[in-house]
Amino acid sequence: MGNENSKTTNQTATGWPQLLTVREAHTLLRISKWKLYDLIRTHLLETVRIGRRRFIPVEGYRAYVERLRQRESFA
Repeated sequence: MGNENSKTTNQTATGWPQLLTVREAHTLLRISKWKLYDLIRTHLLETVRIGRRRFIPVEGYRAYVERLRQRESFA
């Protein structure tokens, strides 16, 4: 069998999964599910589809948060 200490293939080196579900993303951002879908619809948040399911890449989540931080620093 494999090494029990190795990370799973769906996690980054930091221990975060590579893809967040809609529920995980809106919980982490502390916004409603509907606001998250609005961000997706307006292409402010990157997503990928696997079959009928939609996921938010962790890199897309982090990029969105960074854009918010930069916008706040200029305000």
